[in-house]
Amino acid sequence: MNVPIDRKSPVPLARQIQAQLERLIREGVLAPGLKLPASRDLARTLGVNRATVVLAYEELVAAGWARSHVGQGTFVLESVRPRVSAAAPVAPARTSRDGNGHGPAHAPINWAAFFSRSARIVESEAERRRALTPSISAEAGMISFAGGMPDSGLFPTDAFRRVLNDVVRDEGETLLQYYPVAGYPPLRRYLATYLLRFGLEVRPDDILIVNGSQQGFDLIARTFLDPGDAVAIEQPTYPRAMQVFRAFGAQLLGVPWTPVGPDVEALEGLLARRSPKLLYCQPTCHNPTGLTMSPETADRLLATAGRHQVPVIEDGFDASLYYGTRPPGPLKARDREGVVVYIGTFSKILFPGLRLGWLVAPPPVIERLAAAKQLADLHTSALLQAAVHRFCERRLLERHAARAAREYARRRTLLLESLRRRLSDDVTWTEPQGGFSMLLTLPDGMSANVLLTRALQRGVAFAPGAPFFLDGAGERTLRLSFSSVPSTRIDEGVRRLAEAIKDTRRQPRARSAERVTVPLV
Repeated sequence: MNVPIDRKSPVPLARQIQAQLERLIREGVLAPGLKLPASRDLARTLGVNRATVVLAYEELVAAGWARSHVGQGTFVLESVRPRVSAAAPVAPARTSRDGNGHGPAHAPINWAAFFSRSARIVESEAERRRALTPSISAEAGMISFAGGMPDSGLFPTDAFRRVLNDVVRDEGETLLQYYPVAGYPPLRRYLATYLLRFGLEVRPDDILIVNGSQQGFDLIARTFLDPGDAVAIEQPTYPRAMQVFRAFGAQLLGVPWTPVGPDVEALEGLLARRSPKLLYCQPTCHNPTGLTMSPETADRLLATAGRHQVPVIEDGFDASLYYGTRPPGPLKARDREGVVVYIGTFSKILFPGLRLGWLVAPPPVIERLAAAKQLADLHTSALLQAAVHRFCERRLLERHAARAAREYARRRTLLLESLRRRLSDDVTWTEPQGGFSMLLTLPDGMSANVLLTRALQRGVAFAPGAPFFLDGAGERTLRLSFSSVPSTRIDEGVRRLAEAIKDTRRQPRARSAERVTVPLV
C-alpha cells in the first residue's frame, strides 16, 4: 500500500498516514473487514520508522475507523462509526500536490468527453431502462414474477461438480491453456447431434462456441452492422437484443408480433420501403409472450427474407422447455435459402452462470464471427466447455431437462389457473407454449408502472412491458415470469396482483413514487 505523505508539511507523519487511511476507508477503497498491512511492512514501503505507523494505527482505532487484535493485526471496522476528534488533522488536499511533493496536480480528467459513440448509446439505453422500470428490493415475503430465469433450486450442482472435478483431473493440463477460438471439438460434435433431435442438421464446423447468447448478439452486430444500418425486429421483443443493436448505431424497425409469429404482411411492407441489414426474431418460446411461431408463418417469413436477401438472426430457446405437443423445430431447420444465423444457449436449460452458448451459420459467416470473437476474448473457457460436454455425454442434461420441464410446466399451469380465477375479463394475457414468461395486458387507461408501485406495496413484483417494445409502446403491458416462483406461492402472488389492480382502478391517476429496476432476462 502506497500512502502519499508530504515530508515538508508541518503535520506529523503519523497524523498524515492516519488521515490518508481514514480517507481511503471513507471512500470505500479499503473495504470493511480488510486487514491493513503489518506496521513493519507499511513502514518499509513508506520509508518511515515503524513506530510512526504504529502510532497512526492506534489513532485510527481510537477514532473508530479500525479495530486491533494482538497477534492478528489491524482491520477496517465492518461498520464504521468514527468518533470526531478535535485534534485530528485535515488530510492533505488531493488536488494540491501529486502525492509525492512534485508540485500542483492537474484537475481530474473529464472521462465522459472520451467515451465513444457506442458507449454513449449504451448509457442512454440504461437511462431509458431506469426511467421505465422502478427498483425491486429483495424484501422478505416479496413474491417476484419479474425475473425470467431458471430456478436455481433445480440446478444439478452436485452432479456438475463431480464432472468438473473429473475433467480437471483428466484434461486439466490441456484445458487450462489457451484454446482454439471455435471451441472444444467434442462439445461441437455433441451439439451437432443434440440439435439434430430438433430437426436442425448442422456440421460441427458450422458451430462457434461463445460466452452465452449475449456475446452472440455482440459478435453478430460487430460483424454485420455499421452505424446507421437498420435492423427489423419483432415487437415486443428481448430488450438486450435491442440494446446491443442500438449500441452499434443501428436503427430499429418494429414488426408486430401476432399469436402465430411476426406479421409477415407488415414485414413485406417494411422491406418494400426500407432495406434493413438484418431481421431479428425469436421463433420458439418468445420472450416476453411465451408464444411460438407457427410452421406456416415460419415458411412465409423465410421465403420473404430470401426474396429480399435479408439475413435472419434466430434467437433460439431450448425446445426441451416446451409445454404443448412436440415443438416445431428451429427456424434454421426449415432454412432452404441459407439466410438464418442461429443463436443457442445452455443458460435456460442448465446454468446461466456458465455463460455458454453457440452460433450456427454458413462457413463464410462462421469464419468472420470467429475472427471477431478472437479479437474480443480469444476463446470461451475450455474447462467449462469440457465439463458441459461430459455432463451431456453422461445423459445428465437429458435427465435434468426432463425434470425441470415438468416443474416449469406445473408452475405455468398453476399461474394460468390462478389468473383465470382471480382477474377480471378486461385483463388479458398470452398462454405460453414454452419458455418462462407470459405477457399480460391491462385495461385501457391503466399504466403498468403505476400498478407496479402498488403491487410492490402489496408484496408482489413483475416486469413492466415498456422495455420490451420500441419507444413509446407497451405501457399497458407487463411480463409475468413463473420459472423461479415456488409453486406454493404462485396463487398468493396472483391474489396480491389482483388486489393491486383493484387499488389502481380506484385511483387511476396516481403516479409511481420511485423508479424500479428489474432484471430483463
